[in-house]
Amino acid sequence: MEMRINDGLWLVLLALFSEAALAGAWSGYVSGEQRFFTESPADDSQVDGSSLSFSTELEYVHDWNNGDDRIAFVPFARWDEYDAERSHMDIRELVWQHRSYDWELQTGIGKVFWGVTESQHLVDIINQTDLVENIDGEDKLGQPMVNLTLIKDWGTLDLFVLPGFRERTFPGEQGRFRPTPKIDDDGSYESGAEDKHVDYAFRWSQTFDDLDVGVSHFYGTSREPRIIPTTDSGSLVLEPFYDIINQTGLDLQLTLDEWLWKFEAIHRSGQGETFNALTGGFEYTFVAINDTAVDFGLIVEYLYDDRGANVSASFDSDVFFGGRVAMNDAASSEILLGATVDVDTDAQFYNIEASRRFGESWILSVEGRFISSSNAADPLSIINHDDVIQFEIARYF
Repeated sequence: MEMRINDGLWLVLLALFSEAALAGAWSGYVSGEQRFFTESPADDSQVDGSSLSFSTELEYVHDWNNGDDRIAFVPFARWDEYDAERSHMDIRELVWQHRSYDWELQTGIGKVFWGVTESQHLVDIINQTDLVENIDGEDKLGQPMVNLTLIKDWGTLDLFVLPGFRERTFPGEQGRFRPTPKIDDDGSYESGAEDKHVDYAFRWSQTFDDLDVGVSHFYGTSREPRIIPTTDSGSLVLEPFYDIINQTGLDLQLTLDEWLWKFEAIHRSGQGETFNALTGGFEYTFVAINDTAVDFGLIVEYLYDDRGANVSASFDSDVFFGGRVAMNDAASSEILLGATVDVDTDAQFYNIEASRRFGESWILSVEGRFISSSNAADPLSIINHDDVIQFEIARYF
């Protein structure tokens, strides 16, 4: 099992186990996951049928100096029955945070989330996607960073120095949700510094009555690689290539009673032709349906990328329809349903996520991913055989 972490940050790890740090509190979970693939794989080397995995994520937090200083440590590990690349360890967070009246400083390995839309998060670019965990892109690798936050009347300004790069994780030879052949483990870089390139980013955010606004810019190694077909000893190899990019982002969220209007847009240069992409739509919540505790949120979003057929993901002209059910019961039962339909190719991606707590410490989660794409030119066609139903039982402590 491989530990993916930059060597230069081990000093921060050692600091966690100082006499002061040992006074903190631990929490976390352990879980077992069973995946059932409903179709035979496209490649005979991939797992057929079901696969089992176990994971754990711990969280250690220690505050001192009247709460102005904090150490946080979040390690994660998964063992997968078949996919060697999915069996991995990562440090999601390992940071020291200092808070003052109108500024904060965070240094170490951290996680930062930007974005407001449901179907995809275009502006979210600080952390690398941990793709072996889930194809929804929600799981992220920890990112080495120094983050200074200025909290002023004119808004909040986050400044980032990102000393080191994390390559995207991809499924292995026996894993599902991958092309044929599989994507190579080792990527190549535009920068001569490779994964030692220092990246920079900032984000300004402010709230104007009911409107939340965020403007961001990122310069550095793209978290989204281009996949380049090459040959090795006469065999086809798919190699990730990480460009140096500039990306400017805008995210907006307007709250009007039961309405949430959401919008994200990016302008990116340096990764082939300069392009623009956007996602926008709304979520309307029907509160207390039929005088019950149940809330239902209707979600509709449009996804656009002006690279058209050249885009590496199937979101060049797509519509997302979704529904969020919150039972508001003692067990925190929730269901999220979604379907993304390509306007041009009619490719479809269906998603279901549901969870329910049992007792004080157990949570059962169910996920389903179903793909329908008959057009070989559509990026979804590479995982057209990978429909899956997944069950996870987790024990929290």
